Amino acid sequence: MRNLRSVQTEMRAITLAEYGGPEVLQLNDVPVPEPGPGQVRVAVRRAGVNPIDWKIRSGAMAGGAALEKPQIPGLEVSGVVDAAGDGAELSVGDEVFGWSATGPYAEFALGGTLIRKPADLSWDDAVALPVAGETALRVLRLLDVKAGELLVIHGASGAVGRLATQIAVARGVTVIGSAGQRNLDEVKELGAIPVRYGDGWAERVREVADRPVDAVFDTSGHGVLPESVELRGSADRVVTIADAAAFELGLPFSSGGQEGQTTEVLHEILSQVRGGLRIAQGKSYPLAEAAAAQEESQGGHPGGKLTIAVS
Repeated sequence: MRNLRSVQTEMRAITLAEYGGPEVLQLNDVPVPEPGPGQVRVAVRRAGVNPIDWKIRSGAMAGGAALEKPQIPGLEVSGVVDAAGDGAELSVGDEVFGWSATGPYAEFALGGTLIRKPADLSWDDAVALPVAGETALRVLRLLDVKAGELLVIHGASGAVGRLATQIAVARGVTVIGSAGQRNLDEVKELGAIPVRYGDGWAERVREVADRPVDAVFDTSGHGVLPESVELRGSADRVVTIADAAAFELGLPFSSGGQEGQTTEVLHEILSQVRGGLRIAQGKSYPLAEAAAAQEESQGGHPGGKLTIAVS
């Protein structure tokens, strides 16, 4: 194993030892993880904050089971390869981003699926891409939207919605994007036709649509599915990533998994960025304030990607 610097035995990390509110996140000293064969260790620059982080913390994803051992939260990482195990494809000193195998709310994390980060891509922008980008690409594939079709995206100003909007528009799809009043100008700048969400949203879509709606992508989970089916004229090509009512309505609920965490997906997302994809950045928190970062995420209106600045 090759090392970029002297080996530390302990690191600062946010740990979760029990389910609960933000207060259960604690800053502790824990052992530095060691990469095995084919693995790399990353000196974390930024960790991404996602809704799945606080859903796991709350116990909502545990199915009633107790937390077996303390864990470090997070999925997305950008940083520098600090150590490489035998046979690793990445090298010490490489700047990388992607998904981590161990939680990146820490000074060091083991890499899961990573690719090299272009020098002109910031740490914050890089860490904003894996989860939202994979989700946007996955659902657009499920919906099979094509150039010339009309797609409604609920929550077009959110992390996933804004990426999906830009990718679809670049593919020649006409997008009607719903958002709050304060974000309508932003949605328009992304290339979509903006409509205000809330009561009466479906009628507002009908007013601006010049043809039938071909597909609906719900990123918001604000109870829009029944009217979306009515607007579409059938349950076909209506997908949500946020509303559990889909199960009662017989609609697809698309959730990500490790099968989607591939280097191919990361390269595809990166190619979209090279094509001019715009990323909105929210607040960056120091590691010790990870609980506040999750609180803001849980509030539902971060206004951009929330990150944890580790170094």
